[in-house]
Amino acid sequence: MQTTDHSTTPVGSEPSSDVAHARLSTRLARLAVYFGGQRLAWGLAIIGTLAGALTEPLLAALLKPLLDQGFTQGTLALWKVPVAIMGLFLVRGLALFAAQYALARIANEGMLALRRTLFDRLLAAEMGLFSRQSASSLANTIVYEVQTGSTLLVQAALGISRDGFTLLALLAYLLYLNWQLTLIVAVVAPGVAWVMKTLSRRLYRLTKSSQQATDALAYVVEENVLAHRMVRLHGAQASQAQRFAALGQELRQLAIKSTISASAMTPLTQLMAAAALSTVICTALWQSRTLGLAQNDLTVGGFISFITAMLMLITPLRRLADVSSPITRGLAALERGLALLGEAPAEKGGSYAPTHALGTLELRAVGVRFGTDQAPALAEVNLVIKPGEVVALVGPSGAGKSTLVHLLPRFLTPTTGDILLDGHTLADWQLQALRAQFALVSQDVVMFNDTIAANVALGTVVDEARVQACLEAANLAAHVAALPQGMHTPVGHNATQLSGGQRQRLAIARALYKNAPILILDEATSALDTESERLVQEALQRLMQGRTTLVIAHRLSTIEHADRVVVMEHGSIVEQGTHAELLARGGLYARLQSRSTGDIVHIHS
Repeated sequence: MQTTDHSTTPVGSEPSSDVAHARLSTRLARLAVYFGGQRLAWGLAIIGTLAGALTEPLLAALLKPLLDQGFTQGTLALWKVPVAIMGLFLVRGLALFAAQYALARIANEGMLALRRTLFDRLLAAEMGLFSRQSASSLANTIVYEVQTGSTLLVQAALGISRDGFTLLALLAYLLYLNWQLTLIVAVVAPGVAWVMKTLSRRLYRLTKSSQQATDALAYVVEENVLAHRMVRLHGAQASQAQRFAALGQELRQLAIKSTISASAMTPLTQLMAAAALSTVICTALWQSRTLGLAQNDLTVGGFISFITAMLMLITPLRRLADVSSPITRGLAALERGLALLGEAPAEKGGSYAPTHALGTLELRAVGVRFGTDQAPALAEVNLVIKPGEVVALVGPSGAGKSTLVHLLPRFLTPTTGDILLDGHTLADWQLQALRAQFALVSQDVVMFNDTIAANVALGTVVDEARVQACLEAANLAAHVAALPQGMHTPVGHNATQLSGGQRQRLAIARALYKNAPILILDEATSALDTESERLVQEALQRLMQGRTTLVIAHRLSTIEHADRVVVMEHGSIVEQGTHAELLARGGLYARLQSRSTGDIVHIHS
């Protein structure tokens, strides 16, 4: 379970809106890598939106000949009216359909590319990422935030292109009809820009805060799903419900504030547009009364056409004001994915990549410290393990046993010292080749929601005969044969329908299938009943044959047959020897053994 507490993340830790807007061009350039490659689709989108926008002023332009020639003079042919209207709407409909289809292609292709990049980075990221972010936060970023951001941005792009071109086309037509009246419209622009800028900044801050609140809420759900037994055992449902309700209330308040900020743009911009429209009508009426229609060069049809075009300006102006909200939210959502790419550098390895290691391990003055204000988890550890040797690691809780074994496949990196495998430092090994030399069986078995065979052959092609042999060696073949689909039976979420012993044996079968030269057993028989432990121990004995093995265990039956027992305390090795030698020495190992009949009682580190 992750330990990051997202509910306490300060909102002030986010970059200010001014800094965020200053880096807007950089973000858009990074997004262009994923969304800018569809050149044909972008071309179709631009042509479609431009063609659709150009049809808007034509609707107003039709009124001028209709009024002046149709009603006033009676010279307009009747068949021209339906042909013009039907043709105009046909062209506009086809153009907007083409633009929307093209932008949908762009959005989905870009979203797919960004998701693949993020997931690939997740698979190769340094291990520190998983201690900084919870599983729910990472899943939310890769799955939901990318989809939300892509959808919002593409919808905004469609709106900006369509309404922007429409606005320009209508303004051009208005200038053609009467440039003096059209200049009044320009007065609205600075006011609209100020409103959009001010409210967009507030909306950006609220969106970032909402993302943090959503992560915190999802994290509470994740914790309660993982710890559902403990919550019920300790009767903690009420306190967890209060915790969930408090975070839900915070998210609700942020959502309401965001709605207020987003919704305020429309009435404010409409009010400004209405003021401009009123001024234009009054000015036009004053011109016609003062100068007369002949001197004013504005016919009745032209005036009606001008007013109609002016009224048509309100719709694209309102939509352009509304588009600020999805742009802000979309950029904030996709920004999380871009941030993940930046804060999750890929693991780095060397170039040494033999197929099969001999299994000689050497730790030279290895130290690990997780924080400058904390005691070292390992301090000056020196240890040599020979090929084929079985070494048991023993010690009280916090002694550093698990930290030590996690260093070997480079799940952790030592703060000081060197670790060598077959005489080469781990940093020189190619990571995939290094980890191919290790198999792990722990008490925390992790299975994927796939078939038994796929879980056994994890990461490789399924060889049914080889899977069957591994299941037999793991004492699991009889149980699998009784399942409806045999080894092709899905195991479900983390194989929870299997018993603890069966899951452990499935993990042993996976380790057998991998056939790695070095084996790590981390409390592999912990919390098993006697019969399950017997079957697991038999399977482990087969698995350990011919392999360099490191065993972390608290049960005497697992330790007493080891070639060597290494006793650890406070991050250091305090004793080494066989089981009998250490008992005779009467040191820490003997004291641990004497605390219980047959068991060395402690919790693994």
